[in-house]
Amino acid sequence: MSSQLIIDKTIVADEWTIIELPHVEQKTKKQAGKVVLFKLTGEDSPTKQQIDTTNFPSTGKILLPLKVFLLHKKNLKQRLDKQEIGIWLSTHEEMNKLIDQIGDLNQFPLIAVYVEKFADGRIFSIGTQLRIKYQYKNYLRAFGDVLRDQIYFLKRSGYNSYLIRNDRDAKDALKGLDDFTDSYQGAVDIKEPIWRRLKR
Repeated sequence: MSSQLIIDKTIVADEWTIIELPHVEQKTKKQAGKVVLFKLTGEDSPTKQQIDTTNFPSTGKILLPLKVFLLHKKNLKQRLDKQEIGIWLSTHEEMNKLIDQIGDLNQFPLIAVYVEKFADGRIFSIGTQLRIKYQYKNYLRAFGDVLRDQIYFLKRSGYNSYLIRNDRDAKDALKGLDDFTDSYQGAVDIKEPIWRRLKR
């Protein structure tokens, strides 16, 4: 992937290879004047076929789809111990249902969340949940349709790594981290609201 990576407040080279799921055929139907996508198999996304047929290299740092990691978990233990394995999930995946199978999230040096469309606000609640409910301490990355206007709010939700869309300027996106000088509400990055932080 040729997108540019921002970690904290610096543009850096990406050491991680994102392993993508194989394409599956989808059929479209029209419903109430809107095009609705239906999975051909009717299974959850990603499908069992996608999970079973995903290939990945045997060396190097790789970001695996969450359910692909779970399928190969036993065989990946040594690579995980060497901090070579990260996981990614899409905003529609319910990680809380899989948490017992995943184990301690802090075993992963990197967790990434894929957002297909920038208008999908679930990426913010997933980041907050990972940081607060599951106490994830390592790098948390947003990738997919990630835009400059969202970066400040992604940071507030606990993200500290951003893979900027390859048709956008990472230097311009970097400025988005400083769009506001202070925040009114408490969030992951600054827990107390402004009225608790400022003495009047």
